Amino acid sequence: MSHQSDFGPDLVEVFGPSQQDGGPELIQLLTPEGERVEHPDFSFDTGDGVDEAETIRGFYRDMVLTRRIDTEATALQRHGELGIWAQLLGQEAAQIGAGRALRPQDYVFPTYREHGVAYCRGVDPLDLLGLFRGIDHGAWNPNDNNFGLYTIVIGAQALHATGYAMGIQRDGAVGTGDPDRDAAVIAHFGDGASSQGDVNEAFIFAASYNAPVVFFCQNNQWAISEPIERQTRIPLYQRALGFGFPGVRVDGNDVLATYAVTKAALQRARDGQGPTFVEAYTYRMGAHTTTDDPTRYRLSDDVEHWKLKDPIARVKVYLTRNGLADDDFLAGVQDEADALGHRLREGCKALPDPSPLGIFEHVYADITDELVQQRDGYAAYLESFEGSAS
Repeated sequence: MSHQSDFGPDLVEVFGPSQQDGGPELIQLLTPEGERVEHPDFSFDTGDGVDEAETIRGFYRDMVLTRRIDTEATALQRHGELGIWAQLLGQEAAQIGAGRALRPQDYVFPTYREHGVAYCRGVDPLDLLGLFRGIDHGAWNPNDNNFGLYTIVIGAQALHATGYAMGIQRDGAVGTGDPDRDAAVIAHFGDGASSQGDVNEAFIFAASYNAPVVFFCQNNQWAISEPIERQTRIPLYQRALGFGFPGVRVDGNDVLATYAVTKAALQRARDGQGPTFVEAYTYRMGAHTTTDDPTRYRLSDDVEHWKLKDPIARVKVYLTRNGLADDDFLAGVQDEADALGHRLREGCKALPDPSPLGIFEHVYADITDELVQQRDGYAAYLESFEGSAS
């Protein structure tokens, strides 16, 4: 006879049927059926002089184009043009909502899946493809868009973000009341990364130093093949209290709610009130990467259940039902997506191969004598092949 432990919550309490849609604590402003709802603590506010309907149409466009980037990159990988690709299918609202909540002076530290946030920050999608094609380590300058290079080491960016946040804090760019100066930092990671030591160390430092950082966790419920119930005994957002700062759970398939919550968390950081943990409760509709086969570890019924919560479909229903978008607008977005897809297909194949000597660049600001010798020796070695060919 087995006995249920009285120590800590039972898994059924945390992940049972009543919690499968995020639980009663889930912040939602737009239902899966496309209906607006109110929340006592958060509201969708675009600010004075900004047309709300135009903003939501912009969110729809952003998500459609982001999904097209993902679709095209997946197809390119299947055709052998990319070595691998990290899909974001189903997570568009979490990324666009968070990305559009940023101010120009804010800084983003991404994982390797933040294609939508990169799009919001003006990073050319072709630059993302170069990394997954294996011709560079990230072709964009992080300081041009305040968007860091993709981080492959799981969870490491949380420490980078916290350190950067502590730096702008010491630069006096927090809590001044100047909206053009005060800045915040956001660190993106997944539910699997929340189990990493780096992320928990970042929580400790951020709390201890009241750093202006938002920890944005896209809980897509699968750390590769490990479900969320094997990673935690409590909802992820509740972990923040143990470190001394607030945590909230938002419907990660609701772009309006994600925008509202992230905007509030970023402003809290800019005002000097310290870190916030945002758990965007969503679902990874695709594979972890294109090397993964999710049919081996999850049920197709779960996927079908989450298809009904599609973040793009709910915005489209809201816009069309309320007469905020007509057929011409929808067709125009589709035409733009088709043009983007064509550009990515042709641009990816035209990306130049890297120079063999490029490995010696961008290592040190001033190259060392030892590396100079290595580079010159390697260059002579390469030239020997050119001589033999002639």
